[in-house]
Amino acid sequence: MQEIVSAALSDNATAADFSGTRIPESYRGAVVRKSDTDAFEGMATADKDPRKTLHIQDVPTPEPGLGEVLVAVMASSVNYNTVWSSIFEPLPTFGFLERYGRLNDQARRHDLPYHVIGSDLAGVVLRTGPGVNSWAPGDRVVAHCLSVELESAEGHGDTLLDPEQRIWGFETNFGGLAELALVKANQLMPKAGHLSWEEAASPGLVNSTAYRQLVSRNGAGMKQGDNVLIWGASGGLGSFATQLALAGGAFPVCVVSSPDKAEICRAMGAEAVIDRSAEGYRFWKDEHTQDPKEWRRFGTRIRELTGGEDIDIVFEHPGRETFGASVYVARKGGTIVTCASTSGYTHEYDNRYLWMSLKRIVGSHFANYREAWEANRLVCKGRIHPTLSKVFPLPEVGEAVHEVHRNLHQGKVGVLCLAPREGLGVTNAELRARHLAAINRFR
Repeated sequence: MQEIVSAALSDNATAADFSGTRIPESYRGAVVRKSDTDAFEGMATADKDPRKTLHIQDVPTPEPGLGEVLVAVMASSVNYNTVWSSIFEPLPTFGFLERYGRLNDQARRHDLPYHVIGSDLAGVVLRTGPGVNSWAPGDRVVAHCLSVELESAEGHGDTLLDPEQRIWGFETNFGGLAELALVKANQLMPKAGHLSWEEAASPGLVNSTAYRQLVSRNGAGMKQGDNVLIWGASGGLGSFATQLALAGGAFPVCVVSSPDKAEICRAMGAEAVIDRSAEGYRFWKDEHTQDPKEWRRFGTRIRELTGGEDIDIVFEHPGRETFGASVYVARKGGTIVTCASTSGYTHEYDNRYLWMSLKRIVGSHFANYREAWEANRLVCKGRIHPTLSKVFPLPEVGEAVHEVHRNLHQGKVGVLCLAPREGLGVTNAELRARHLAAINRFR
């Protein structure tokens, strides 16, 4: 493995150098085990501790098959699906691997009693399988997490509609929280030269998700001048939605849960920030009853910040806790675009405010390849910046996931895999110097 690291850190290594490196028979990865799936039986979600079920272990190295690429992972990051995988919610991921394994012989390799998780990476191509033409050993890459087969007509208008669409590292094996990773060639995109390995690894999933959800015609189709309500605006997903709104000429109304997070939003350029903890919003009277008076109070506060205007687009991802308020505060004809549901999947809202006001609820799930590529292009051009706040070494990935689960973080939490320290991998120092303050904003 040290030979691979040395080549990846070298400024002079060639494609031939990478092709000549010896691929180890095994590598270290962050795994959950099938034998642990009942570890949290009967426990509330908040009480489940990812540190008990995430293990660093050696696993056999897979050989890239048709259309696949083996990547040396320099850095990765933690997403909320990493939390779900580690606490086995909403279901243990081994059911996903079993279904994928029934597809064909190549997919059968994913059905294992352990699951190497992780849906982000920045690294270097080591080997390419048959049929890969656009990438070669030595290429510096990041990966998006959309895995598709594209053998069905349904996926050719929008690959997320493919019946065999999966999220790599969550519904497939050999994910990015590891020293090596196996991806499909059409998951790869160029690494931004002005970012370090850990910075480049952090935007992938969340930036692409926010792009589709907010900007794409498949999501809300945001335009200049739109008022956009962004829940969790300093978090991993919301921080990219905030940047995309500002870059696209919209007016973000950022909702956060602390003064520190409010300051992060202002530092990004947002003018309208609501600290929901300071203003005491309680959208539920009890576990079963929402409070429309709080919706109205929230809507009044929003209009104070927008000059009397209602919200055109609600960027929804908390789910159960906020969804009733989201539907209420959207303007007549407005859009609530939703994914994730980190506070619960069962959404409740008063349908009168939807149907009688001609509002739309749009479901959004990650991004297709074009959307992911466009989102990454903005990163490469220095228009959208990473929101990395903290970095852990791979052996401490359990602690990193625990922090995300407990919402102890801001922005994204990174993980060093093969990179021996932070700050490596920058090849465009000039562009980095122009954007250094923004790159380090969440630090």
